[in-house]
Amino acid sequence: MKLTSLVLLPFLLLAACGLRQTPLASQSSLLEARQEFRTTLIKQETIGETVPEPPSTLFRVVRYPSPAGNLAAYVSVPPSAERKHPAIIWLVGGFSNSISELAWADLPAENDQSARAFREAGIMMMYASLRGGNDNPGYIEGFYGEVDDVLAAAEYLAQQEGVDPERIYLGGHSTGGTLALLVAASTDRFRAIFSFGPTDDVGGYSSEYLPFDTSNRRELELRSPVKWLHAIQSPTFVFEGTESPGNIFALQALASASRNPLVYIHPVENADHFSVLAPVTRLVAQKILYDDIPNTTMLFTKRELAESLTR
Repeated sequence: MKLTSLVLLPFLLLAACGLRQTPLASQSSLLEARQEFRTTLIKQETIGETVPEPPSTLFRVVRYPSPAGNLAAYVSVPPSAERKHPAIIWLVGGFSNSISELAWADLPAENDQSARAFREAGIMMMYASLRGGNDNPGYIEGFYGEVDDVLAAAEYLAQQEGVDPERIYLGGHSTGGTLALLVAASTDRFRAIFSFGPTDDVGGYSSEYLPFDTSNRRELELRSPVKWLHAIQSPTFVFEGTESPGNIFALQALASASRNPLVYIHPVENADHFSVLAPVTRLVAQKILYDDIPNTTMLFTKRELAESLTR
């Protein structure tokens, strides 16, 4: 996969289909609702591209077991062997379910989607590809079976050398941020979740990127984070720049719909969908390093976020 295909991402400005304000209160969790439903793919898509080899000083290529089969991932080299470190799974944007050179690319601060701030701070990182991505088994399901893949990635990461299994976090950008919210509604496995620039309703993405029948309301409901905010059980922080280009309307819809005290919505002024990433991931990384008490008390203030943009 060419690096430029991930850097120049499509993104959502407004969601469609009117799903924002009608949470499914009758069902307590996303996984519970999905047990009663089987998604139907109208397109069977795979990427079919070899995983690029990373610099050996930074990452190793692994295959983690998921319900779809063994899937590729990059796992960073432990900063030191003397102790266990916090770790984060990072979900990149785009619709390919793949990992690429983006993980170690040297990109400009205004569009650095590598999330390298975590690795540079001494936090273990896992970039997980998902079903149908790269040369993986399975088909791209568009925010459905991919939830199960991320849960499987977390179990794999918890067993790796140098990882503190009690301090595993999840983060993602754009479509990766959308998926992170769906995972947050499915498990309490992660100590905290950081979602950058997600959508509230996947019906707003162009149908050319979605492999299921978008006219089926239930298919959309089971993939749209705004429907499942009530099910989130771990501290979940949602960030987006207020400037264009961006998903600020989706952020506002999530804020309007949420009644969950574990969901924190943070519009970041003077940043957009891409420029928000480098400074705020640096801030998040520093918070993670000091998040070493039994129960996280992590919070972000408007002032901290504003100051992060000027450092």
